[in-house]
Amino acid sequence: MLIIAGAVAGGFANGLAGFGTGLFALGWWLAAMPLLDAVATVVILSLVGGVQGIFAVRNAINFRDQACFLFPALIGILTGYLFLSLVNVMILKVLVAILLIVFGGFFAFQKNLPKLKKRFVVVDGLVGFIGGMFGMLAGMSGAILTMGCSLYDWTKGQRRALVQPFNFVVLGVVFILMAWHGLITSNVWLVVLVALPFSIIGTQGGIFVFKRLTDKQFQRLLIWLIFLSGLVLAGREVAALVSAL
Repeated sequence: MLIIAGAVAGGFANGLAGFGTGLFALGWWLAAMPLLDAVATVVILSLVGGVQGIFAVRNAINFRDQACFLFPALIGILTGYLFLSLVNVMILKVLVAILLIVFGGFFAFQKNLPKLKKRFVVVDGLVGFIGGMFGMLAGMSGAILTMGCSLYDWTKGQRRALVQPFNFVVLGVVFILMAWHGLITSNVWLVVLVALPFSIIGTQGGIFVFKRLTDKQFQRLLIWLIFLSGLVLAGREVAALVSAL
């Protein structure tokens, strides 16, 4: 039941916003399986949800925009891989949680949403690099990119068409590296087999809601999801620290 609940919650978040499988599924899955198995399951089902999300926004994908974020992200993945053994992942997650809470909390309670019209290529590249590095280190590529694109005056299709393929490519590389290191075990595939149909149902439910939101409603939703993601991540890391003590 914990696996099914996590699959539905994570799938719905991914279908609705294009990210969030790990943030909303790990809390359930960590109570049912070891950490590495749970993370591997998140990566696999994020890819499954990504295929569905990409199909839903296929006509809005801009390959030039993707390149601005993806090429720096690939460098970020390599950087994260090289420093994987040197980074305290718990501290990193707490810092990311604080960033999400501050950013989301600030804009969530503003009457007017940010509407930047000018593109900042250097900043976009930095966001892509950090997203790729965090994707490798902590499986959190989507939250950072979502913060970046939530500032622009874009339609919901433009936002989603940027985040979804980006996540798919970054997590695809992470999946290959995990498989190379033997982290995708038979236990993981058994969990995926149980969770897969419920993840698909959750993702399709999220996509259904996404299609019925206006551009402004979707931007507001993303900002609230960023804020909520920070709270969930911080709560999970604090709980892990308390249990360790």
